[in-house]
Amino acid sequence: MAAQDHALIDRLSTSREIKITVTGRKSGRPISIPIWFVFHVDTIYLLPVKGSETQWYKNLLKNPSIEVEARGAKAESHGTPVTDPTQVKSVVEKFRGKYGAGDVKKYYSNFDVAVTAPIP
Repeated sequence: MAAQDHALIDRLSTSREIKITVTGRKSGRPISIPIWFVFHVDTIYLLPVKGSETQWYKNLLKNPSIEVEARGAKAESHGTPVTDPTQVKSVVEKFRGKYGAGDVKKYYSNFDVAVTAPIP
């Protein structure tokens, strides 16, 4: 494992927010946004704020390549949509555990999808 990978994993373990970059499905340009996440055993779990209506999620469906950045450390990954209700619920529970049920309820409006991205 490269030093860069160690730095990213260390930062993921202590960060509340990361930046993801996806490719615009129409523009083809990189789009970066700050986002909440849960990191667990070499996988990042993402929960689109508006579920399947979230723009970055729609972009990811067209091009699953995703860059993850935590305080300057970056990695390329492949986002995999999660649509099985039981698996989505598991991701929602991970978010509630990290951020609190109140904040998850406050900021997230649709729980129909999630995304997983392995950190190599």
